[in-house]
Amino acid sequence: MGDVRRRGAVALGITALVAPLTLALGASPAAAASCTTKTGPYQKQVEKFLGRPVDGKQSAADCKAIQAFQTKHGISPNAGYAGSVTWGVMDLMQKQKAVGNNPNKDGKCPVNKGRIACVNLSLQLSWIQDGKKLVYGPVPVRTGRDGYETRTGLKKIYWRDIDHVSSIYDVPMPYSQFFDGGQAFHSVGVSMWNPPGSHGCVNMTKTDAKKYWSLLKKGDDVFVYGRKPGT
Repeated sequence: MGDVRRRGAVALGITALVAPLTLALGASPAAAASCTTKTGPYQKQVEKFLGRPVDGKQSAADCKAIQAFQTKHGISPNAGYAGSVTWGVMDLMQKQKAVGNNPNKDGKCPVNKGRIACVNLSLQLSWIQDGKKLVYGPVPVRTGRDGYETRTGLKKIYWRDIDHVSSIYDVPMPYSQFFDGGQAFHSVGVSMWNPPGSHGCVNMTKTDAKKYWSLLKKGDDVFVYGRKPGT
């Protein structure tokens, strides 16, 4: 294990957001519940997001499409109901995609620190920049749920462990890079949109966590800001 920084040209991770946002991220799908016939309060919005005919009325085909989305992203119950949690995930996906390749448009992540990993909790996005230059990202992340919020502020990576296992939860945390107490960047095998969130860490796909591992080193800055929806 080494901390050698590789600064070669890096393809932007924005492709993770431009690609279909319902991409499965390695989680084992839950068993599907019975499909509901009830029309949800966000029926039209959900139908439009999924490319279904927008009539605001639940159909068997609508239910199956909604249920597949819920199952893929760990939304429970996965009965095909167009409720607030399902629409909240879809709305977040749309906001993430709208960011494009300018995640620091608001200028909130410092540009005077050299290489820095930024985490926008409000949009559940992270990226690496060097000054004003975007190095990698933005990519979707999964941060701390209500009661286990990822702490905000300027931090530094103080410990890296490529094969870390949590001593608290006894679960693997591959490519861990710790920046605040027990909070770290690391990969997980669930969807980045799986509610309600992590226990404080910044969860990433394996691809993105490996790239962060290669681009960051001990002592690099991390800046966390905003507020995760629902916290």
